[in-house]
Amino acid sequence: MGSSFGIVFKVHTWGESHGRAVGCVVDSPPAGLKLNEEDIQKELDRRKPGGKLASKRKESDKVEILSGIFEGLTTGTPISMLVWNRDARPEAYEPIKNLIRPGHADYTYLAKFGFRDWRGGGRASARETVARVAAGAIAKKLLSEFGVGIYGYTKEIAGIRCEVSGEIEEIFKRAEKNSVRCPDEEKAVLMEEKIIEAMKSGDSVGGVVEVVAKNVPAGIGEPVFDKLDARLAYAVMSIPAVKGVEIGSGFSCSKMRGSEHNDAVILKDGKIRFETNNAGGILGGISCGEDIVIRAAIKPTPSISIPQKTVNVETMEETEIVVKGRHDPCIVPRAVPVVEAMVAITIADLMMLQGIIPRSLIKKH
Repeated sequence: MGSSFGIVFKVHTWGESHGRAVGCVVDSPPAGLKLNEEDIQKELDRRKPGGKLASKRKESDKVEILSGIFEGLTTGTPISMLVWNRDARPEAYEPIKNLIRPGHADYTYLAKFGFRDWRGGGRASARETVARVAAGAIAKKLLSEFGVGIYGYTKEIAGIRCEVSGEIEEIFKRAEKNSVRCPDEEKAVLMEEKIIEAMKSGDSVGGVVEVVAKNVPAGIGEPVFDKLDARLAYAVMSIPAVKGVEIGSGFSCSKMRGSEHNDAVILKDGKIRFETNNAGGILGGISCGEDIVIRAAIKPTPSISIPQKTVNVETMEETEIVVKGRHDPCIVPRAVPVVEAMVAITIADLMMLQGIIPRSLIKKH
């Protein structure tokens, strides 16, 4: 129930941080989409751990497609994908298995289920996002067939914020060239310095991811409860570490007048367009043809080596915890492809619901 997302393009994820594997079932993208493991792998490689600013857990995150592909094409039936956990170390969590880690879901899972998987957070771990990115890779490939592109980058880390302009494709390319995924080279250096500073002190930092969906046709989204922005917020808020979502002008709209915030309606090449994009590409919960712009606030990684107050659930005594191990001092750069994935899945799902993307891409004779 809680591990499934989508109406037509439906994604179900499974697996735990230090279990045998993680994976997903996508039920079901249209038949006739050209797809192979390389399409999935290139997205997983963007998310996987490694590098001086990320967790030292060594996972290749090599994907295996188990079903739903025949002769290089999707069959229209469920696509099952698996990624083995090759560098899991559950024993590292044994010393703190009875201690509630501040900022984690340890207590809430215990309160809900009566016991919990203490191996790195189990199902609540960001390791689960491997499956989201795998499913998102399929959604991205599908959307590209209809001219829709999904582009993400780091907007802010530790209070260092970048402001960029120009074509989103070029912004995306610049962002992918550095370790923090920031398209502003000068700000990227400052962001990296902040992350290293936090890491040396045993602490962590958060930030903001921005994703732009380009060429989404007008008319996507359902009235009232299945609004496009509502579904996007639901999708992105389901990502571990996301604590806030903005679309378009976001919270800054509260400081504006209607005359400032309203996007003037114009004609461009004989089509209705908008002069500005404070709406972030969505009006009344339905896409208006402009770029869809969404931002996700990512909290600081909760696993830090600074001593913190906690409770031992076995003895029910207050104590102190120091979390050791392989943890990202900043999860923002690795969160970029995850937010992209959830945006892509949501838009693909609603485009299929609208009938813009058919159930089969094969031309019938």
